[in-house]
Amino acid sequence: MRNHLNLGRVIMISGLVLASTASVALAEMSATTVTDLEVRAGPGPQYPSLGLATRGSAAVLDGCIEGSNWCRIDVNGMRGWAFAESLAIDQGGQSMIVEEHRVDLGVPVVTYETTGSVAGGADPQPGDELLGRVGEVNPPELVRTYIDTNPVDTVTIDGDIVIGGTVPETVTMMEIPDYEYRYVRVNDRQVLVDPNTRQIVYVYQ
Repeated sequence: MRNHLNLGRVIMISGLVLASTASVALAEMSATTVTDLEVRAGPGPQYPSLGLATRGSAAVLDGCIEGSNWCRIDVNGMRGWAFAESLAIDQGGQSMIVEEHRVDLGVPVVTYETTGSVAGGADPQPGDELLGRVGEVNPPELVRTYIDTNPVDTVTIDGDIVIGGTVPETVTMMEIPDYEYRYVRVNDRQVLVDPNTRQIVYVYQ
């Protein structure tokens, strides 16, 4: 038991060191836009556009969401979100696309939290803090069990699978007995979808 407690302390201390390192990276990571891109108020195409950043604009990269290629940047007086494939970082004189070299570049991980539930919550505002988890849906274990025992073929769509994103009309959503949401397998990720808005409300890891 003592060894387990000591290991827990080591892990916790390591986490604090990593957090400090990430804070330094947040202040120092500079990027450049490699295409004309729209900066959005949240991490997804469904969020309102804050404006256009032209190719070659200098930006400050805060970080990217884990499991997603949406990154938060400051560019041309706008603080919002852009897709990682449109951002590059200079590394020793070589321009490296963030999407392709995220780990090599040591891009920090950030999170995004809306101010209400995903379906019908308040619209995200420019400058919203990146805290906590996204969404308010916590499916019971029985839902996961049902999905696992009733598998469906995966559907491939462009872009990242993020909470708050929408599933195309062409995608068939599967019902779950006695549960308000439906499920779909998209890009090999099992997700729960609001059948009324077709918004993704939960993504299984």
